[in-house]
Amino acid sequence: MEPKDEFLTITDTPAEGFYSEKRSKFLAFAFHVTSEEEVKQYVAEFRKKYYDARHVCWAYMLGADRTDFRANDDGEPSSTAGKPILGQINKNELTDILIIVVRYYGGVNLGTSGLIVAYRTAAAEAIANAEIVSQFVEEEVVFDFPYIMMNDVMKIIKDMSPRIISQTYDNTCEMKLSIRKSEAPMLKAKFDKLAFKED
Repeated sequence: MEPKDEFLTITDTPAEGFYSEKRSKFLAFAFHVTSEEEVKQYVAEFRKKYYDARHVCWAYMLGADRTDFRANDDGEPSSTAGKPILGQINKNELTDILIIVVRYYGGVNLGTSGLIVAYRTAAAEAIANAEIVSQFVEEEVVFDFPYIMMNDVMKIIKDMSPRIISQTYDNTCEMKLSIRKSEAPMLKAKFDKLAFKED
């Protein structure tokens, strides 16, 4: 099976959702994140900002293959908060996303099923208000070539349109490119063919 090189995430603009049940308020926030460090920063920031809230629950998913994830109930009964939030991330097949749901307790217990519905709905609202985008896993390709081959190299770049990260022109030129992972072997093959022709 070919590794998946396309994935869904949300844009850098944070999105919000809201749900209330029996005077308990659930404020949901969705963020685009690419590392556990970012997750920790957001969670710490929200604990500080909403210091008076009863719970700050969250879940995240990272990476194109969606294998790096965690859910946290922050004191709610086990699996009633983080898991339903993560469930919404999975339902929408999203990654590189963190959803935090802040709960203000309204004085009435919601029970486990009530909590699950509340956290799930708040997370779903935040996702519904986020802009979902498709992104590609990219791979870097570096190619060294004599200046005389410049036109041929540029033709390949024009045909396959990789992103040019850097280029140096000297006696030996170097192109550092970034291209969708599934297209990288083809790009390399074209460059190899060029180099072979030159020898």
